Amino acid sequence: MSLELSPPARALRRLELLAIGQLFRLPPRMKTWLSGKPGVVVEGLALHPDMQLLISARAWRNGRGFMRSREPAAARASMRREALWYSNEGPPIGAVTDRTIAGPAGPLRARLYRSAEPSGPHPLIVFFHGGGFVTGDLDTHDEACRWLCHDAGANVLAVEYRLAPEHRFPAAVEDAVAAFRWAAEHAAELGADPSRLGVAGDSAGGNLAAVVAQLCAGDGGPAPSLQVLVYPKTDQRQQHRSLQLFADGFFLTRADIDWFDESYLGPRGEHRLDPRASPALAADLGKLCRAIVVTAGFDPLRDEGDEYAALLERAGVPTTLLRFEGMIHGFINMGSVSPRAREAWSEVGRQVRAAFG
Repeated sequence: MSLELSPPARALRRLELLAIGQLFRLPPRMKTWLSGKPGVVVEGLALHPDMQLLISARAWRNGRGFMRSREPAAARASMRREALWYSNEGPPIGAVTDRTIAGPAGPLRARLYRSAEPSGPHPLIVFFHGGGFVTGDLDTHDEACRWLCHDAGANVLAVEYRLAPEHRFPAAVEDAVAAFRWAAEHAAELGADPSRLGVAGDSAGGNLAAVVAQLCAGDGGPAPSLQVLVYPKTDQRQQHRSLQLFADGFFLTRADIDWFDESYLGPRGEHRLDPRASPALAADLGKLCRAIVVTAGFDPLRDEGDEYAALLERAGVPTTLLRFEGMIHGFINMGSVSPRAREAWSEVGRQVRAAFG
């Protein structure tokens, strides 16, 4: 992976991953027992044993979690450490290249993942990382992008954007739109088929992907032909039941969400009803491209993702909703330790491949 480690630390990390891997190969009942709690069931949904063990292991390592600090720099450093704990090198792909691209307020860091599959040009997915608009970077989502490149048979251009609270709404939106337009203009240089351009992201990045799809379709393009929204933040009004059901104890907490929202939108939240912040509130969704919406059963953002998929369908947009019922927020970054998380993210990749195919 791209997070730098010294050779001794890298060797220790391999041993740690080997030990963790053995734990997650145990039978489901043993994983639940090792978590120290009985199996978790909420409104008839059962938390997957992998997730239950991960939540307990995370508590053992980090106390209540990586968002204990409400200082942006500390939270970012904590997320990077957590990403390192979950991540491995990922699958073999064609090539990985770091670069910078033009943004509206200066250069943006980007990373191009090229497919190893011989036929080309390949589809291109512009990917925006999650992290509540406050944390996250190219490295925290490196392994997830490698797997997406591998499983979807597509090139992936991951792009960083300005983070809050230093750069509040709509800075991230402006960067995301500029990045997609840059990718469309430079498709040939990126080894991509300009007729098969997608946009994707998880959580806050899923919000940005949805907004990019809307804005680029509304202004005459170029617009994506596919949007992949992974447990996306789509409605800043915070009125969905899953926010109460999973307010604490399932990786992303309600307190985290409140802090992220205030950091991004400002303490008064005056932009909550702006469709560039809440894409579910857009007046017309009918012109949008095909969508794959991914939600997790034990995620505070679950219901707004499900609702956005339903809104797209009602507007006539071809939409595939993939709900992984036993999973938690952030699962696409947990594949190195959880076989079920790896399977779920691979299923998304296969759906993307089929959509582009």
